[in-house]
Amino acid sequence: MESTLRSKIEAFVAMPPSELEGKKKAALECFALLKQQLNEGVVRAAEPDSSSATGWRTNRWVKQGILLGFRIGVLREVESTPPWSFFDKSTVPVKSFRIEDNVRVVPGGSTVRDGAFVSNGVIIMPPAYVNIGAYIGEGTLVDSHALVGSCAQVGKRVHISAAAQIGGVLEPAGAMPVIIEDDVLLGGNTGVYEGCIVKTRAVLGTGVVLTGSTPLYDVVNDRIISRASADEPLIIPEGAVVIAGSRSIANRSAFAKEHSLALYTPIIIKYRDAKTDGRTALENALR
Repeated sequence: MESTLRSKIEAFVAMPPSELEGKKKAALECFALLKQQLNEGVVRAAEPDSSSATGWRTNRWVKQGILLGFRIGVLREVESTPPWSFFDKSTVPVKSFRIEDNVRVVPGGSTVRDGAFVSNGVIIMPPAYVNIGAYIGEGTLVDSHALVGSCAQVGKRVHISAAAQIGGVLEPAGAMPVIIEDDVLLGGNTGVYEGCIVKTRAVLGTGVVLTGSTPLYDVVNDRIISRASADEPLIIPEGAVVIAGSRSIANRSAFAKEHSLALYTPIIIKYRDAKTDGRTALENALR
């Protein structure tokens, strides 16, 4: 089934606009099947791969299929209560939940787009937003004002604190989306972007922002962690506890020295221990 769906999507993506227009009905049916499988978690924009150096593999064709959905959709008005007006592509409506899904979507303005997988026991606090292609594992908490971007992959029992932002990487299709593995804690106002991978049980303290080009200073092991190349993700080690810090740039110029200028820098201050586990266990109990 997957190989057939993949070949159809790749064929539609390769078509010029004039040819695609003549086969739009078939393309819409293909995209509807892709959304169904994304909703069920049968296919994913990225998935674990033990043979990969990062532990993950990007499924380029899935991301191409999502982009195809936007391409063949038409702008329409979304049904809403006045005075609010919303307009979006006809192919990407809001996801519908059932009580059998065992997902808590607390009242107050959250939106989950169709084509996102939200597993059993997930809690979504308002207002939050989960975009198409995202995958959220069992027992994860998405707190208020949090974003789970398009194609982001979030593991089990992750705590996404208030105002945390998990960026979406839909384009280019071959690029690794943001990966948050199991049992990670993202503190308030954290941001993870550009295909970073946060490994199992890591903790990002309040205000930590990570991008692919962000150097990460590990003061425990006296090393600087950076991505291997511009095409590779930044990988935050398993169990790392990262806080927001700074590093002086006084040696850059007399001006920088005169004004004691410094750059924001994420720092691994320690690795997860019993004290850290106790704190996260308390937060889980409060759910």
